[in-house]
Amino acid sequence: MARAVQSVPPIEYNADMARFTVDTVLKRDVFSVVERGTWTDREGRQWPAVRRRWNEVSPWLALLARRLATFEVQALESVTSTGVTTPLLAVGHRFLVRGWIEGVPLQIARPTGDSHFFHSARQALHTLHRKGYVHNDLAKQQNWLRGADGEAWLMDFQLALPISRRWKLGRVLAYEDLRHLLKHKRTYCPDELTPRERAMLAKKSILTRTWMATGKRVYRFVTRRILSYSDTEGRGPRVTQVGPRIIAALNAHPAVAEAHMADFQTLGGKVGLYAFVEPRPGEQISEETLRAHLAMALPDKPHLNNLQVVPALPRAVDGTVRDDLLLLIARNQIEMLADLSGSEEVREQVAEIARSRQNLTDRITRSGT
Repeated sequence: MARAVQSVPPIEYNADMARFTVDTVLKRDVFSVVERGTWTDREGRQWPAVRRRWNEVSPWLALLARRLATFEVQALESVTSTGVTTPLLAVGHRFLVRGWIEGVPLQIARPTGDSHFFHSARQALHTLHRKGYVHNDLAKQQNWLRGADGEAWLMDFQLALPISRRWKLGRVLAYEDLRHLLKHKRTYCPDELTPRERAMLAKKSILTRTWMATGKRVYRFVTRRILSYSDTEGRGPRVTQVGPRIIAALNAHPAVAEAHMADFQTLGGKVGLYAFVEPRPGEQISEETLRAHLAMALPDKPHLNNLQVVPALPRAVDGTVRDDLLLLIARNQIEMLADLSGSEEVREQVAEIARSRQNLTDRITRSGT
C-alpha cells in the first residue's frame, strides 16, 4: 500500500491511564468515551494519540462494553503492523490508547470524485482480510478516515472478528465489508463503479438479508427505545432535534443572512451546539443581540453553547455552506482546514473563523482550568 507504517514502540500492557493528557473529546456513547490527546510512554516519549475508555459506562452495559473493547484490542494487536489503521500503543484497566493520524471522517471529508481514496480503501480492506480479520462495521462513514496523505484508514474495531477465507462465513463477512465500501463509493464516485461493483451492490448476502429482517429490528429497539442511543454518523442527536429550531429562529432575525449549526462533544459529556451566523451586507450584529433574540423567539430557551458571528460562511462552488469545514472548527480539529478548503478564498475565510473560534477545549484541558 502507498502508505508508511508508523514507527511506534511495542504495545504497553497494564498501562497507567494518568499518562494520557486529554485535548478534545471526539465521541461519547453508551459504550465508551473517545478522546484525543497525548500519550507518554514508559520511556518518557510523547505520542499524538486517541484514548478509548469504558470506565464510566452504566453497570448494565459494563459487560458488553468490555466485550467490545476486547474485540478491538485483539484486532488491533493483529493488524497494527499492516498500516491500515493507527497502531495500538497501550492497554490498561478499562482503556486503550492508539496512535493518531491527521485526517477526517468520510462524512466530513466527502471525497467526491476522489478515485484514489477508494482505490486505497479497497487495498486496505484486502490487506485486513488477508490478515485474517473482518471489520463488520463499515456501513458507518465515521469508521473510514481520509488522511492528510489522501489514503484511506480504518477506524473503530469494536465489532471486528477473526475469519478464515476457507470458510463460507468468513467469505460472506469479507464480501459485506467490501459491499459497504462500494455503497460509499456510489455516494461519492458513482461514475467510477464497475459493472461488477454495481452487481455486488445489488446483491446482499443471505446473512445481511436475515439481519435486516430480524436482528436489525431488535438492535434498533434496544438501542433507540431502551438505551436512548442514536448513532447519527458522528452527529449528536441534538443537531437534528434542537438545532433546526435554533437555526430557524436565527434566520428570522432581520440582520441575519444565514445561520448554520454544527455540533461537538463538551468536556461535561454532553453534545454541544455551535451556531455560525453570517450577517446581511452592511449589517452589524453581536452575539449578545442574537442570544437575546433567541430568548424571545424560543420561550423554552433551548441551550446553545456557542454562537459565533462570522464575516461570511464558507461556501462550495454551488453556493452551499461548507458544513465539513465548520464542523472541524466547532470540534476544535483545525489541522486539516487548509487541505480541505480548496480555493485560496475559502482557505482565508476559514482561517479567520478558526482564529476566533469559541471551542478551545485543548487549551482548557492542558491548563487544568
